Amino acid sequence: MAQVVGTLAGPLPDLERVLGRVRGPQPGPTVIGVGGLHGNEPAGVLALVRVLEELGRRAGEVSGEFVGLAGNRAALAEGRRYLGRDLNRSWTPAGLAAAGEAGVNGTSEDPEQVEFHSALTEIMLEARGPVYLLDLHTTSGPGEPFSTVMDSLRSRKFALGIPVPLIVGLGELVEGTLLGYMAKLGVPGMVFEGGKHDDPSSVDASEAGIWLALAQAGIIAGDAFPEVRESRDRLSTETKDLPRALELKYRHPISEGEGFKMLPGFRSFQRVGEAEILARDRMGPVRAPWGGRLLMPLYQAQGEDGFFLIKEFHPSWLRVSEFLRRAQVDRIVHWLPGIRRESEGRGMVVNRRMARWFALEILHLLGYRKEVDQGDRLVVLKQVE
Repeated sequence: MAQVVGTLAGPLPDLERVLGRVRGPQPGPTVIGVGGLHGNEPAGVLALVRVLEELGRRAGEVSGEFVGLAGNRAALAEGRRYLGRDLNRSWTPAGLAAAGEAGVNGTSEDPEQVEFHSALTEIMLEARGPVYLLDLHTTSGPGEPFSTVMDSLRSRKFALGIPVPLIVGLGELVEGTLLGYMAKLGVPGMVFEGGKHDDPSSVDASEAGIWLALAQAGIIAGDAFPEVRESRDRLSTETKDLPRALELKYRHPISEGEGFKMLPGFRSFQRVGEAEILARDRMGPVRAPWGGRLLMPLYQAQGEDGFFLIKEFHPSWLRVSEFLRRAQVDRIVHWLPGIRRESEGRGMVVNRRMARWFALEILHLLGYRKEVDQGDRLVVLKQVE
């Protein structure tokens, strides 16, 4: 077991890549827990170590394996989101190839990504059952814990074992994430956001998320571990006033030089009105394009996303979506007016002039969420099954 010295108040130096692993005597699933892909988010690392230490004392009750990995170790040692580039934005074949070829001219994140990928590959090769990813993060602004997935049925089922709001559509919008990369390899997973970076409760929430994920995957029996019941009670209480299911509606991207600055006092899940001023940049006020709930307002120097807007929906639509997918309705959805299959077979093309108002909603239910705007046409892709 790796020794971790550090707290939320400071950086985490000298981390080993593998924080620890607990392999049970019986075969079963493997859960890969990742903390610190962003170096200013140490809560996930601290929570992983807590669970690994406790689970290690009861390894005989484990079926399968739990492995904890540290993400951007160099950035964690300095307490910064990243040093040269965001380690959670280049998990693509091209990004991996570039990291491997960077050599001395690359950033510190290049060898980090190569070594991390090697560890992932080894763990998956040694797995004695299905593999799951649990990617632990925190946010720069205040807010309750939540989860998000690449919108596959297996990932949804995994995430719904944790009683926090589930946000769909976020994974498909942000490019190059570890979550998206693993999903394309057929690995179900989720991102668990535990709260604010420097809030001690974010470590506790992240720990609760880990225990519940282990139970949901089947590595431990929930009724045999009091931590599972305690974790469910904790997170249920913390998020009891929030909707269970929400959909991403808007992302406000930012870049260096824009002078983006979020106005103080906002938090995730707060309701905001259409045209409400949320931030300022060099062009003036930044307003909400429509009303909804705010997600992850940016209160840190580094980052590519100023804020997101989300909209709640009734969880029953998740069951409708599951029914439509299992019935393989996507085989005939192109029969609807204004929808046709994309020429390469990767998605659907929506003719904005012809398609009825519900066309895009139906495609979302079927898992087509990645949108490419082409004027009068909208190409909608399904990235995972």
